[in-house]
Amino acid sequence: MSLSSPLIWRLASLAVAAGFVALWQLLANSQLISPVFLPGPDRAWAALVRGFTARDLGAKVLGTLQHMAFGWLAASLAAIVLGSLIGSSRRARIYIAPSLEFLRPLPVSAIIPVAIALYGLSETMAIFVIAFGTLWPMLLATVHGFSAVEPRLYEVARSLNLSRLETIFKISLPSALPDILAGMRISLTVALILSVVCEIVAGLNGLGQWILVSARMFRAPDLFAGVILLGVIGYLAAACIGEVERRLLAWRTRGH
Repeated sequence: MSLSSPLIWRLASLAVAAGFVALWQLLANSQLISPVFLPGPDRAWAALVRGFTARDLGAKVLGTLQHMAFGWLAASLAAIVLGSLIGSSRRARIYIAPSLEFLRPLPVSAIIPVAIALYGLSETMAIFVIAFGTLWPMLLATVHGFSAVEPRLYEVARSLNLSRLETIFKISLPSALPDILAGMRISLTVALILSVVCEIVAGLNGLGQWILVSARMFRAPDLFAGVILLGVIGYLAAACIGEVERRLLAWRTRGH
């Protein structure tokens, strides 16, 4: 078996993860840090199992996934539509780019009070904040992808008498897809972070609320169980979009 085999690298990464868990357990057992603040992985796992079997941890996970998905999907749709229009038109880039540069640097933390004033402490507020925060990586990536399409491809489209819509779907969108998917992958992590922030600020049903309540009640095992679940959600979300990216961009591998 070659040393570059994906199986070898996967086993190595699992070994490193197991080493971190073992170190965590040793540190917890030594009680250099009070167990009130640092439970071992055994207690965190027990809290995780108890949360799903005897409490409402499953509902908290679903709440976070719902906030994350709705905000991210709304931002994805807006970013692809606006980005394709801006990126495929030099005039649109000239007129709209200053407004984008004004809005893009705005920190999401500054938008939260505005969203609360508009929508209150509601699910709509959370989705608005998540959509705003996740919009920019996808929008800028889409604009870049469409503006970087090889000009000769447009000449081919004109020679084939393709309509503007056909040109977008058959030439521009496939060429811009790597940039779009890269922006979507980055935004997915941002969506998870903002979901937790909104749940903490607004007290919405989700893992953010679970972690906040656990911290206030000094239930460290429950707190660590929530953090572990956030890590798992982030990993699985990245793996899913990575698989989608691999399938949609399979033509690049075949081309090489």
